[in-house]
Amino acid sequence: MKRLVSFVSYLEGISALLLFAVAMPVKYIGGEPALVSVVGAIHGALFVAFVSLLFYGVGRHWNMTALLHGFVAAIVPAGPFLFDGMLVSGEYDLSEP
Repeated sequence: MKRLVSFVSYLEGISALLLFAVAMPVKYIGGEPALVSVVGAIHGALFVAFVSLLFYGVGRHWNMTALLHGFVAAIVPAGPFLFDGMLVSGEYDLSEP
């Protein structure tokens, strides 16, 4: 599960950076809005997939803090990269009884 969430978080982070660093300048400087539509749709789908995976993993694999931190990380540019490091380190793992 961690590998899937890590993969989706990296894709979501890269799509956000592409949206902000490439597509939006092309739209506002170059006057071509088509790229924002494509990259924005991809980014939106990856955002929904990432948050859905977090909802699925909370209670099964991670504590509620993972959901909160993951949601904030998905909103902040480059946040998914930082969150992935904390997720992989086991910081959010449920404690075994």
